Amino acid sequence: MTPNTKLEAVNIMLSAIGEAPVNRLSSGLVEAETAETILNQINRSVQAEGWHFNREKDVQIDPTNSGEIVLAANTIRADAMVEHNTEFDLTQRGGKMYDLTNHTFNIGKAIKLDVVYELDFADIPAVARRYIAVKAARILQDQVVGSGDLHTFNQNDEMEALMQLRDFENETADYNIANNYDVFRVFDRIGTKRVY
Repeated sequence: MTPNTKLEAVNIMLSAIGEAPVNRLSSGLVEAETAETILNQINRSVQAEGWHFNREKDVQIDPTNSGEIVLAANTIRADAMVEHNTEFDLTQRGGKMYDLTNHTFNIGKAIKLDVVYELDFADIPAVARRYIAVKAARILQDQVVGSGDLHTFNQNDEMEALMQLRDFENETADYNIANNYDVFRVFDRIGTKRVY
């Protein structure tokens, strides 16, 4: 079953530990509160990997009046595009970009970034919602029940859901050797090695 909402995901998690479903989040049931906390942690962790559905390239961010590059509140990760930002060595610190070369938050100009955003649970693809719910259910079961047999059963479901998510990623991102930076880096590294 694929949850459409956080409430449905929490109820999937509760069923994994033999608890009755709840009608709303913040129901007061300790197990439901624990399930929601775990779901939020896993949701953020999975989205932090940066998938085609929550990653944007070449996002231009203009500086504030004080020259700072302030990131959106739902930014998990931001990285400066090297080909556009050769004069800075930028890194993310908190909700802003920091210049390691000049030791300042004052960047002073617009910057292009690769950004990974944390989207609302309901806004991510169904295959990602399912994987997050199944993984969170396995973790909740491990913490509350601790059954080795259930762990194995839930882990198998989790691996299947992860394979489906990766298949979805490969289909929707249209990766190929010509436009994938990670592949290019490997070939570039191989091409620059000297043969003796």
